[in-house]
Amino acid sequence: MKRKVIKKLIEKIEGEAELNYTFDKGKIEDVKINFGFYRGIEDILVGKSPKDALVITPRVCGICNHAHLIAAVRAIENGYGSAGLKIELTGKAKQIREFTLSCELMQNHIKWLYLTMLPHLEKYLKLDVTGNHAVKAAYFSTTITKAMAVFAGQWPHSSYAVPGGVTCDPTQLDLMQAHSLLEECIRFFEQVVAGIPLETYLEITSVSSLHTIGGDFGNLLHLLDKSGLAPRGGSHDRFIVFADSFLAASGKSIVTSVSPVDARYVEESEQQGSVAKAVTYKNRLYEAGPLARGMVSKEPIVKNLHKRYKDALITRIFARIHEIGRLLEANRNLLSRIRIDEASCVLEEDMKLYEFEGTGAVEAARGSLIHRTTVVDGRISSYEIITPTQWNLSHGNEQEKGVAVKAMVGSGTEEEADFIFRAFDVCSVCTAQ
Repeated sequence: MKRKVIKKLIEKIEGEAELNYTFDKGKIEDVKINFGFYRGIEDILVGKSPKDALVITPRVCGICNHAHLIAAVRAIENGYGSAGLKIELTGKAKQIREFTLSCELMQNHIKWLYLTMLPHLEKYLKLDVTGNHAVKAAYFSTTITKAMAVFAGQWPHSSYAVPGGVTCDPTQLDLMQAHSLLEECIRFFEQVVAGIPLETYLEITSVSSLHTIGGDFGNLLHLLDKSGLAPRGGSHDRFIVFADSFLAASGKSIVTSVSPVDARYVEESEQQGSVAKAVTYKNRLYEAGPLARGMVSKEPIVKNLHKRYKDALITRIFARIHEIGRLLEANRNLLSRIRIDEASCVLEEDMKLYEFEGTGAVEAARGSLIHRTTVVDGRISSYEIITPTQWNLSHGNEQEKGVAVKAMVGSGTEEEADFIFRAFDVCSVCTAQ
């Protein structure tokens, strides 16, 4: 059978991408992932005040805009620290930032489950649609976004985080409102997503207990297993995390060995036929995202799934939805620790430095997001944004194929490869920023 190349436009992701499949003997031999749009956010920032990044970078994306804000403010704070001005955030500011960022992750994960994974899996398996996925996604995401807005003021494109802390000063009533909204999302997770109490769900550590998960999540796991897709989509089995959070500390995981990382060794490179740049760590490709966080933190159920399936579809999909449960529980505890009598910000409004270099990293929904800024004479002279999708969707190099490319290679049909591709929760908007 002759080689053939099929070009396909992938929509209903965050943005769109063109996949060029090369088939040989009925199997996919190679894939080129191309992003065709460029907006030049990094170029727009040159010549601007460092704090302008707090307003401009959230406009990179309408889904993970809050992550860009936190990465931008961390880059400034890191730069201030390298220039000799040590900043120590109050517990209140740290907790509010962590809560709002977690809300963004959860609303992203739930929409991915109901608007991408379930409908496309049902379509692939030629099944009738089970329930109104869009309504479920809208209900949870709207509720958790309201909780975020208690502190951030708006979503998308929040700008409430500033060097030294946050601009909000919540009252006890605000905390009660956020807690009530969070509890409503917990009830939704228990009744609709997992079909069991959150506490019971979080006690699951063995693969043999996955059958106790009900709801739409349980249905998804059942369909993956029944269809034979569960073990498909394996890649390099290497994972990386650059920002500490209560989901995972920073580090890289190769099989089961975890070691430290340093963002100075992250490098970008141009890719032929795509405006998106590839990214490597010490010249090697790594997977970023919820599966990476689960492996680096050695989350028991993720580690046990990996032991059986490695970095296959079921492990990757489970790790992302599993984060919803982990974040719900973590934020329930976090809200109870916020002290409203602490300062919201520790820096004066007009405080600024004129010469510094800073790096800010954050764990966004899709993985590690890195901002790098250089400021000269009080103006940004260069700005670099390295997005999670760059880690997962590069073409690869002479030594090895890109993470998602390797996962798709060997698929017998475009439809199977498309589903594997979507399992990485692609964001072409961020990637082609």
